[in-house]
Amino acid sequence: MRTWLLAARPKTLSAAIVPVGMATALAAHQPTGVVWPIAACALVGAILIQIATNFINDALDFKKGADTGERVGPIRVVQAGLVKADTVLTAAYVCLFLAALCGVPLMLRGGWPLLLIGLASMVMAYAYTGGPYPLAYHGLGELFVLLFFGFAAVGGTYYVQTLTIDPAVLLTGLAAGSLATVLLVINNLRDVKTDRGSRKRTLAVRFGVPFARAEVAFFALVPFFVAAAVAWHRSMPWLLLTLVALPLALLVIVRIMRVEGVELNSALALAGALQWAFGLLFVIGTVL
Repeated sequence: MRTWLLAARPKTLSAAIVPVGMATALAAHQPTGVVWPIAACALVGAILIQIATNFINDALDFKKGADTGERVGPIRVVQAGLVKADTVLTAAYVCLFLAALCGVPLMLRGGWPLLLIGLASMVMAYAYTGGPYPLAYHGLGELFVLLFFGFAAVGGTYYVQTLTIDPAVLLTGLAAGSLATVLLVINNLRDVKTDRGSRKRTLAVRFGVPFARAEVAFFALVPFFVAAAVAWHRSMPWLLLTLVALPLALLVIVRIMRVEGVELNSALALAGALQWAFGLLFVIGTVL
């Protein structure tokens, strides 16, 4: 069980949970209110797709030579020899199948938009690391995260409950996607040396460490501007409660400017805490 928990990367699951929580909080203000069975299906489906993505990444990064003995990040089960790559891939496909089952009630309620979001999310879970043009290996990881852990997760969760969409929801998707992107860029910043050797052309590899650090700073601050915009658009002044998490964002920025390599794992933990803190404060502010 410990091995499979390592492979699932529970510390990254905030990227799936936080967007669903933020969208559900916004949906509570609509006439339909929160449709709890639908919200639960969206949450479980998002978590399963995230875990499947992590499994596929674990297996295929090893096969492609991106995860080697020189790795300085958290343990990857295939690279460490704990599980065979094909076994991890099989587990990923099981997770995607279960996610598809969770998606059935969502499609019945939301129609073809939810079908498209669900299919695209499952295809991209594989295409992030696998396929003829793996996104992570061509500098498209940030775009993938913004689209699927931001706009699709928030917009899809909100739409399937309210059957409407509005600019505030799309802005909230940008905030959630930005927080998830911070995690990705710190990972890429930490692994820049090994990625360069394995021809994994992340933006950190393409444009260098200073660019990646600027990315982290940008995406760490964007959510706070978004929260202010949503507070104004929806007349929800309590959303400014999210500013309580601003010092944590500044701490992440200062940390990534001062350290490199294995020491960036501490910055990654801070970024995870930032995502949880901002998401929780956003939900509380929305409810208030």
